[in-house]
Amino acid sequence: MTDAFWIHLKTDTKTLAGTAILAALVFVFDYSMKISNTKIIYPWLPALRFDFTGIPIVISLCLFGFLPGVFTSLIVLVAILVRSGQVIPSSMKAAAELSTVVGIAFALKVTPKFKKTASVASGILTRCFVMFFPNLFLFPLEISPLIALFNAIQGSISILGGFFIYEALKRRIPSLISKTPNSN
Repeated sequence: MTDAFWIHLKTDTKTLAGTAILAALVFVFDYSMKISNTKIIYPWLPALRFDFTGIPIVISLCLFGFLPGVFTSLIVLVAILVRSGQVIPSSMKAAAELSTVVGIAFALKVTPKFKKTASVASGILTRCFVMFFPNLFLFPLEISPLIALFNAIQGSISILGGFFIYEALKRRIPSLISKTPNSN
């Protein structure tokens, strides 16, 4: 994971192609899980469901930087909006994934030690904090702890899944990882 992603967007072919592939994977995960009805229902609030769309978003952040991570986060908005035509659910999912990316990126930038642990914690906490406010318009305040728990679990799925796959890619396809002075 590079620290250089705060400075500029790398516009090389590998970055553009990789970001496009991961953005397409966001579409694939959203559509396939919806069509196959495999999204996992959150038992305390059945309107909320767990999915894997955040994993390619985290991989995009790790492989290519902050702006590709933001771009793939915004693709969730488009994917859900095109599929369902519903602005609120698509905006909420995009805000949740975007806040996760911002939290991870912030921790990677400011923590010299324990980058992975800090980025997991920061991504989850940022997601829970940011999503608290828009959820106040949709749900009563009393169930905010249940929504925070959902966001913590979903954030963990996205972050840990993304980091796991990133580490596997780093070991098996090292040429895919950008070579910068600040790489892990």
